[in-house]
Amino acid sequence: MLKKVAVVALPGVTPFEFGVACEVFGVDRSTRGVGIPAFDFSICTPSPGLVPTGLGFSISVEQDLAALETADLVIMPPFGIDAPGQQEVHRALQSAHRRGAWVLSVCSGAFALAEAGLLNGRRATTHWLHAQRLAEQYPEIHVDENVLYVQDGTIITSAGTAAGIDACLHLVRTELGAAAATSIARSMVVPPHRAGGQAQYIDRPISVAQCDTLENILVWMDEHLDEEHSVSALAARAHMSERTFARRFKAETGTTPAAWLTAQRVLRAQTLLEESDLGIETIARDTGFGQAVLLRHHFQRALGTSPAAYRKTFRGHPAPAQNAGARNLQPA
Repeated sequence: MLKKVAVVALPGVTPFEFGVACEVFGVDRSTRGVGIPAFDFSICTPSPGLVPTGLGFSISVEQDLAALETADLVIMPPFGIDAPGQQEVHRALQSAHRRGAWVLSVCSGAFALAEAGLLNGRRATTHWLHAQRLAEQYPEIHVDENVLYVQDGTIITSAGTAAGIDACLHLVRTELGAAAATSIARSMVVPPHRAGGQAQYIDRPISVAQCDTLENILVWMDEHLDEEHSVSALAARAHMSERTFARRFKAETGTTPAAWLTAQRVLRAQTLLEESDLGIETIARDTGFGQAVLLRHHFQRALGTSPAAYRKTFRGHPAPAQNAGARNLQPA
């Protein structure tokens, strides 16, 4: 089970990204939701004491890197480029990875993973401002600057700022199930799921009226997942041409209507598998897949496991530490 979490704080650590890890894993929510443990949460640094942040104030860190030796998850937030103790951190990251721990970076924290050699031959991401430098400095890495986060095996890299929340919730969902991730997200007042393949930013501004957004249509689609939806019908509901609707949808979600619907249907199926006794055929109908064979196809494609296996793993209890099917999930 994902139980022990260690966050590495190096000089120059950025408070928001550091705070994301603290908020998701450092707050005890074990009495608020199904399947959420009280994480054994640690903050550590090579030389315990006051660690200066990137905003001019310091945080007191009492633990050294020994906490990484038994952590189930090691989180690497962004830090100052010239921060001391990096070689020691690199060795600790390598050791954690060798024994099968999850390793997650936020924003430019990916550079620590890259320097440790953990990203060689892997797909990874970072904040789009740093993506070109990461690709040039470490050509062995397949850098994708256009996504929120990437999972490759037991390594997760995320873009900057709020994308770290998405990556952390993705890991919670993978290890502990959709109900646990949704409960934490509700407590944090953030969306429970943004697929890793969504765009980091809109590459060009779109001139629209203040109320001219797809938020209402997205909410409506989510409430009617069991129905068929064509682009023409959705465009008509949004009072747009099909071309404008498709362009706006891509800009706001980073994906196509069909891909977005499929992702939301899989997520809804996860919730029903965890929280209901409905059969696979019924869940397929209720989530808009229509037939069990299509549900199984998309479930296997998205999560690397079957609906039945997922239900057996997550229904009513936390997932075991070695969940081979779920660990193969890689956002596209």
